[in-house]
Amino acid sequence: MRTGASGWFNGAVGITIFAGSLPATRVAVTAFDPVLLTAARATIAGGLALVLLALFRQPRPSRADLRSLAVVALGVVVGFPLLTAFALQRVTSAHSVVFIGLLPLATAAFGVLRGGERPCPAFWLFSGVGSALVAGFALSGGAALSPVGDGLMLGAIALCGLGYAEGARLSRRLGGWQVISWALALALPLMLALTIFAWPTSLGGIHAPAWAALAYVSLFSMLIGFVFWYRGLAQGGIAAVGQLQLLQPFLGLALAGGLLGEPVSHAMLAVTLGVVGCVAGARRFAGVAVPVPAPRPLDPLDPRGSVPPRTRRFVNRRRSVLSCISRSART
Repeated sequence: MRTGASGWFNGAVGITIFAGSLPATRVAVTAFDPVLLTAARATIAGGLALVLLALFRQPRPSRADLRSLAVVALGVVVGFPLLTAFALQRVTSAHSVVFIGLLPLATAAFGVLRGGERPCPAFWLFSGVGSALVAGFALSGGAALSPVGDGLMLGAIALCGLGYAEGARLSRRLGGWQVISWALALALPLMLALTIFAWPTSLGGIHAPAWAALAYVSLFSMLIGFVFWYRGLAQGGIAAVGQLQLLQPFLGLALAGGLLGEPVSHAMLAVTLGVVGCVAGARRFAGVAVPVPAPRPLDPLDPRGSVPPRTRRFVNRRRSVLSCISRSART
């Protein structure tokens, strides 16, 4: 399988796993405190990650990588699970998935800042249209709005996009499952302490579905899903493969309808087709960053000695647009 196709396949598997995270969290917070849920899932996944790292004798990350691993841990181990757990106490899972449509933009934006990618302008157009379709579809359901819940979801999306992009950048050097495993291991001491501190005096009120939801978010959402997701982002590009996140809200709505009995509109199929079209368009126009050449003298006698900055920006922008057009013509 080619690297690009393999990247999209691994990304799709990861997104399918992640689609169950919010419905499962919604079930879990009916019995678990959000802090305990976040700490427990990270502790369970962190323990398994340490076993994997020891079993496969993975070398320790360098000191320079610790800062990036801390960013990954902040975004996807602590920040996103904790904020979504608090949000899902205030809003339904069907309402919360609207914000997942913003993840491609957040991931791509941090990919530009942290990963050095520079997609074509048409890529951003498809990304914006796809996110607007997702937002319009979910908001048209007329769900009761909670400003606090919405604010928590926005913060969760920002942290998750940062963690996705930073993890993908780091996985090119360390490997996909190694990145999330080391991030979990880095956060394990704090998460274990929080688990002990927040552990309830009695477990009698915790029902079986809540335990199953905890198992899912601990094993699949926190570890297995990231193995596929980071590998896909590293192989296919952060901005390109990140557009598969546009499909996650619809998968999440389907699971919410099946698990929680929440109604799902018939318009879902029509909007899903539109989102798939946006994903296809984004994939077509997403490409490797156009390198920026170093300044070169225009003329040995030119007292300025190099191309003016404004001219360089114009030339680089023109090259980027022409590169996009060329790739579009070839496909």
